[in-house]
Amino acid sequence: MMTHYQRRVMMIEVTYIDQMGSDLSVVNAARVSFGKKGEWEFECDCVTDSSCMEIGCDCGDPHTARQLSKRDTKLIKYLAKHGHYSPFGHAFASFHVKAPIFVARQLVKHKFLRWNEISRRYVDDDPEFYVPDEWRGRSADKKQGSEGVVDLGQLAEEVEVETGSAAEMYYMLIESGVAPEQARMVLPQSTMTEWYWSGSLDAFASMCVLRLKDDTQYETRLVAQRIGEVMSGLFPVSWKALVHGEA
Repeated sequence: MMTHYQRRVMMIEVTYIDQMGSDLSVVNAARVSFGKKGEWEFECDCVTDSSCMEIGCDCGDPHTARQLSKRDTKLIKYLAKHGHYSPFGHAFASFHVKAPIFVARQLVKHKFLRWNEISRRYVDDDPEFYVPDEWRGRSADKKQGSEGVVDLGQLAEEVEVETGSAAEMYYMLIESGVAPEQARMVLPQSTMTEWYWSGSLDAFASMCVLRLKDDTQYETRLVAQRIGEVMSGLFPVSWKALVHGEA
């Protein structure tokens, strides 16, 4: 038998899983047309290498211990500036994301990113809910978006009571033998979901360019920001060129 609803404040989580490729992968994918190949200008494999210390390398971090040549860096910037995106498709990353349903339904629209999500057709674990730190006001000059903060007072507590009531109803339906795929219909949009999200460098960049805009919903922008922080460390030259347009 399931436990009764207990309030737990759930936060949006983005966890880096894995990667394939690097900025050099992008360079070599572009240069293969001419039978050429780039190389790291410097790459460190040993924390005791004196040459590392001489150039200020932070040993132990392979991403800061290597760099592209100026020629290859210029190539990546050229590719991004002129819309030659196919070489960026040879570098990949994977993430695990946990966020409320209303965020997931916005992000799933990015079809070039691969998405596998937990399904409440099969899972009947205790539902978890997202509770915002503050309630934002409706934008005065836009059909969507928000601005400022609204003090809900007692109403904020009533929202949580109603959320708890939805959870209790879900428990009752499950314990009465109702299939999870149907019982889930009583759960609110604030219910947390989770998914694996994988894709190419250019696909994630495209998502972040759109979802990092000021008029993007805060919770959705938060996911993009966290992914961007990781991607900028994994593919520093490419990410700057694709997302920030640095030439």
